[in-house]
Amino acid sequence: MAQNLNTAALAALPSGVAGPGYDRAALTPGIVHVGIGNFHRAHMAVYLDRLFAMGEGYDWAICGAGVRPGDAVMREKLAGQDNLTTVVELDPKGLSACVIGSMVEFTEVDAAKTIARMTDPAIRIVSMTITEGGYYVDATTNGFDAAHPDMRADAANPDAPKSVFGMILSALRARREAGVAPFTVMSCDNLPENGHVCARTTIGLARLSDPAFADWIAAHVAFPSSMVDCITPATSDRERAMVADRFGLTDAVPVACEPFRQWVMEDHFPQGRPALEKVGVEFVQDVAKYELMKLRILNGGHAAIAYPGALLGHHFVHDAMADPQINRWLSALQTREIIPTLPAIPGVDFGAYQAKIIDRFSNPEIGDTIPRLCHDGSNRQPKFILPTLRDALAQGTPAEGLALEVALWCRYCAGTDENGTDFGPNDASHADLKARALAARQDPLAFLSNTTVFGDLGQNASFADSFDRLLEALWRDGVRETLRSYAK
Repeated sequence: MAQNLNTAALAALPSGVAGPGYDRAALTPGIVHVGIGNFHRAHMAVYLDRLFAMGEGYDWAICGAGVRPGDAVMREKLAGQDNLTTVVELDPKGLSACVIGSMVEFTEVDAAKTIARMTDPAIRIVSMTITEGGYYVDATTNGFDAAHPDMRADAANPDAPKSVFGMILSALRARREAGVAPFTVMSCDNLPENGHVCARTTIGLARLSDPAFADWIAAHVAFPSSMVDCITPATSDRERAMVADRFGLTDAVPVACEPFRQWVMEDHFPQGRPALEKVGVEFVQDVAKYELMKLRILNGGHAAIAYPGALLGHHFVHDAMADPQINRWLSALQTREIIPTLPAIPGVDFGAYQAKIIDRFSNPEIGDTIPRLCHDGSNRQPKFILPTLRDALAQGTPAEGLALEVALWCRYCAGTDENGTDFGPNDASHADLKARALAARQDPLAFLSNTTVFGDLGQNASFADSFDRLLEALWRDGVRETLRSYAK
């Protein structure tokens, strides 16, 4: 019978399950992290757990925080197991499990309490994993969306904020008034130049109500950028049953992830930081090239396999990768069109990185799904595909495959796979995308004129012509033949 995960269980964990290699009672929080989801617990929390196991950085433990109702649910579940998490690494050569204890608190999901915790001088980093869509970015200008209702509300009521950025501003203001140095604000989300995006939103919100305070933040608060990477599927009954049956633990919110993680970060922490370089984090002067490599090869690769995978009836990512046509298509697209847009990085072999990505996508133990990759395309395409397409068009390098990826997304947005099975809603703009995708069979501009997604890209004649021709081929010849024609 599986034993409940809690502090008492650490003294006698089931055979084969590693526990925290340190005294958790000796840890004190130095970081407030907003967004205690699966990715954070598989990534940042694991790095810190490994550092603590070396006997270092005990004053850098995590205090969790949240701003959404779902965060309160997570807090309650983690509280029932003393903020411990079972992390299962899904290595096809053999699964392994470890209980990590780097988070020692989870503050109530209450703005005043979260602000008070951030104001504590012991907190020197406030980090966040709030998803790519949580930064109030204007899709048209790619700048700060000052007109968003959340931002307008926080600007009008800076002493009673609702957003994480409003809470950060309130805590920074309180620290400044108390003569306490500002904490570093660190985004851990999968965004290009995530530190710059985070700074732009924080400063932009401040400027709506207090321009002088915005200037102070710009001059005194650090926002380091970082590239984060670890494929981490959502937790379901499958993962809970795996932890109970295979590892003998009852964990309400276990995490399963691939046996690979990477963190490349700008070293800009005025109030200090944990010595994460000792556990594999790469500190660099400029993370932008690393971000670009990951966003285009990994995230762009996910987008490239998502839509043909769905249209051909695949549910799991590893099954799509086992389809020779999809595998060849991905390799050809990355080699011919994605990698040529990347600036060189000394010591980094893009071909080796690409091969590793394909190996990771093919891991059957992860159980990552095609529907997950297809979700929210109107938000993902402008981040992971369209910038590559723009660069290829500007550089005069091949862009036929990138146009085909957009055509595959359009074909997917039409709502059914090649057997007529309905996908169901898959995007916040699902109805509009479906109407545009169906109309694009006669008029490609019906899809490309969606300026919220494409900006002015739909006006590029070369791209529009390729998109039109390839979309017609997908409807006429089918996905397999169209992919085969490209990858031959």
